[in-house]
Amino acid sequence: MTVPDYQSLMLPVLEQSATGEVRIGDIVDRLADQLKLSEDDLAELIPSSKQTTFSNRVHWAKSYLKQAGLVEATKRAHFQITERGREVLKSGLSRVDIGYLKQFPEFMAFQNRSSSGEDGDESIVSPKHAVVDENQTPTI
Repeated sequence: MTVPDYQSLMLPVLEQSATGEVRIGDIVDRLADQLKLSEDDLAELIPSSKQTTFSNRVHWAKSYLKQAGLVEATKRAHFQITERGREVLKSGLSRVDIGYLKQFPEFMAFQNRSSSGEDGDESIVSPKHAVVDENQTPTI
């Protein structure tokens, strides 16, 4: 299996947070196992060679869920599902992606901040410098 795109990881990340506070590194490991990614898939690096592609995409998925209010940061590298996130899971969706997140005003405000160049949430890797294409992983 190849590394899924960050939008395909949004629902699995949300599902992994359903039990309470989780550490993002643990989610990366659990999803790698769940998706049965090969060693080659897990070794693939993003162009900057500082992070694996898979880890990068899981982090972006979590960041976008946070911007939509589906998860919230609890402490450094940890987060938990919100009540809104629980409602999304109860709805039985088969996919969460940018199109779905656009229904939430907080997410639209984030997108507007990012596209206008205003400072946004600094917990995301430089969102004002991110190039966002709904079909690709955001890049710095």
